[in-house]
Amino acid sequence: MSTLGVAVVGFGWMGRVHTQAYQRIPHHFPQLPVRPELVAVAEEVPGRAEEAAAQFGFASTTRDWREIAADPRIQAVSITAPNFLHREIGVAMAGAGKHIWIEKPVGLTAADARAVSEATAKAGVRSTVGFNYRNAPAVAYARELIASGELGTVTHVRVRLFSDYAAHPDGALTWRYERARGGGGVLGDLASHGVDLARFLLGDITALTADTAVFIPERARPTGATAGHTLATGGELGPVENEDYVSCLLRFASGARGVLEASRVSVGEQNNYGFEVHGTRGAVFWDYRRLGELGVSRGTSYQDQPVSTVFVGPGHGEYAAFQPGAANAMGYDDLKVIEAYNFLRSVAEGTTYGATLEDAVHSATALDAMSRSAEQGTWVSLG
Repeated sequence: MSTLGVAVVGFGWMGRVHTQAYQRIPHHFPQLPVRPELVAVAEEVPGRAEEAAAQFGFASTTRDWREIAADPRIQAVSITAPNFLHREIGVAMAGAGKHIWIEKPVGLTAADARAVSEATAKAGVRSTVGFNYRNAPAVAYARELIASGELGTVTHVRVRLFSDYAAHPDGALTWRYERARGGGGVLGDLASHGVDLARFLLGDITALTADTAVFIPERARPTGATAGHTLATGGELGPVENEDYVSCLLRFASGARGVLEASRVSVGEQNNYGFEVHGTRGAVFWDYRRLGELGVSRGTSYQDQPVSTVFVGPGHGEYAAFQPGAANAMGYDDLKVIEAYNFLRSVAEGTTYGATLEDAVHSATALDAMSRSAEQGTWVSLG
């Protein structure tokens, strides 16, 4: 068993999630031939890196991520900094020979994602992207049913990602709402996951048309450091520059059609993510809030064909690494442990597992096309 020196750049909520995932790897995947060692954490907010080191045992701290790139003790880096830093940090880490686990959407544009992808290819390092929902065992099972032809020919899919994290009008005007630092708003935050799920299940998207909207046009600027979705009152008001909502029609290379809808301001919706895939002989239905269940309709009845609830278990995706029998609950953090496993396995074996930077480029290309379509009012080809 060898150790792999890892670092985390950016210690907000997602940096914490990555760190906890590294620490849980030996518990769930003891067969992995490498063990992550928490070498360093970089965070520019004063005191936050030191708090992370005290809680999780990082050997060293810094406020400058460039020290991570130069540190010979570190072989792999989690990039969990804000979107506008993804390209600079990702390219630098790859150039320094570090394997990277980077959060979606990998920058602000497809050009950013492509730059990081090309940098890793040039350096010969491995990478994984944070498209965690594809790691759910129920999603893996849905993909298996689709690929096997159990549903017949897939005709259409609907993907939804509704959340209320930005629904409060007093939500602070952080980097997430600025075009130059947060990119396309809900497009990068949620629709990026929707594109990845759609491609993971049905294959490449060839064209799309989209509509977007901003429903809360102004927010108060925060007066101090923020984490997560902080509320702010009394501060100077500033404009929300990116999208609160997107709806999109999709065409797939297979001939299937799709609908993707995402919102960050849906009052009454907490992480209402999921999909419905319909084929000529059946359908599958998944709701993230019921992570371990998959609705399945298949057979030869066509009309009035019933839907059964399948509780996923060992044999579906990586479920067996967490629970011994079907219907035992898994959660969000478990999906990130699977992601960490895919990353470290890719490094150890020299073969890619899980979501890749190529997947991120495809997703970002679709997001750019959504923005162009909404602006022009036309269908946009992704070819």
